[in-house]
Amino acid sequence: MDILDRRLNPKKKSLDNRQRFLLRARGEVKEAVRKAREGRSITDTGEEKITIPTKGISEPTFHHNRRTGRTYHVIPGNKEYVRGDEIPRPQGGGGQGGREVSPDGSGEDSFEFTLTRDEFLDMFFEDLELPDLVRKGLKDTSFSWQRAGYTMTGSPQAMSIPLSMRKSLARRIALHRPKPAEIEALERELEEAQGRGDEAEIERLTREIAAKKRRMGVVPYIDPIDVRYRRFDKVSKPNADAVMFCLMDVSGSMTEAMKDLAKRFFMLLHVFLTRRYRQVDVVFIRHTSTAQEVDEQTFFYDEETGGTVVSSALDLMVKIVNERYPLDRWNVYGAQASDGDNYGADSGKCASVLGGEVLPFCQYYAYVEVGNGSGGAPGLSRDSDLWRAYNEVAPSHKHFAMRKVGDPSQVLAVFHELFKKGGIHA
Repeated sequence: MDILDRRLNPKKKSLDNRQRFLLRARGEVKEAVRKAREGRSITDTGEEKITIPTKGISEPTFHHNRRTGRTYHVIPGNKEYVRGDEIPRPQGGGGQGGREVSPDGSGEDSFEFTLTRDEFLDMFFEDLELPDLVRKGLKDTSFSWQRAGYTMTGSPQAMSIPLSMRKSLARRIALHRPKPAEIEALERELEEAQGRGDEAEIERLTREIAAKKRRMGVVPYIDPIDVRYRRFDKVSKPNADAVMFCLMDVSGSMTEAMKDLAKRFFMLLHVFLTRRYRQVDVVFIRHTSTAQEVDEQTFFYDEETGGTVVSSALDLMVKIVNERYPLDRWNVYGAQASDGDNYGADSGKCASVLGGEVLPFCQYYAYVEVGNGSGGAPGLSRDSDLWRAYNEVAPSHKHFAMRKVGDPSQVLAVFHELFKKGGIHA
């Protein structure tokens, strides 16, 4: 006998069973998500089908003990065996049934499961974090509501009907409140006594019925003292204020394919921050030969071109931090995307500003260099001037990471590597 909760959620899926399944098969599902992210684009809005082994995902069941009792099987076409014969195990581990069998007879079925986009992202972001996030500015505190037992007063929507009915039942049993069925049975006996003309029995039953009705009136079915309300306490949660600077090169050397790679990376970063953290400011900076702070819409969708001076974006980042984000309160993070092409000797200035001003106040900084395609593609087949300049800074700053992306399918894997808990920044 299987016991399944088939109550439907608004989307006509058994939500409780689904969440219980994800919890039980978490290891297999996370491994499947890890494999699936290699070929998935962050712009995919549909569901993700993953395949996991069936081992350990079956629902708990009740069944008869196979070691006791008698079990009868009907085997059609039997001309060889009679009752009491032992049937030998088939050679080769079994017949055909979609099961991939190993030489020793063991095998493993596969099970296809569909994750929603939100479930996929939750699994993907679960082991990611902003590195070295420390609590600064604890005066900025958020609050959440936490269950704290029950109370006898509250709003109607907080009433706990099951607990209220249990309290009512306990009180009625303790005070011996008569049940309607008991009074109905006495009234039937009274009618029979009246038919027989038994005056003594009629008088006794009349008094007993009246007493029970009086007691029903004195002991109500449900009393205000029975009612219980769910109680919630307001719990303060100190926040660690953090700001993420997103620096993107939109100069003329950035082709549309390169800009698409950079935008995919920053879109994924933005989704990660908004889903995992409440108190994180995001500052968007675009640059050509000059840099400017823009809003999210402009950052991702505005078309602009021009020369390339990467240091202008770093200088603007330093200026904004000094003006708006005091380091005694804010954790500062940075992420930069560029094709590595830069004007003249500006790459040397970028290395100087990055190593001398930006990295000292940053908790973590990631540089992603984008190119057309992979392998021998331009921008990735050789190190750019900016890559070589940054590479001289990296050894002395463990919280600085550099990666290359040449294809949309690599964005998820690179992002996961950059922000994984205990990853390259540890």
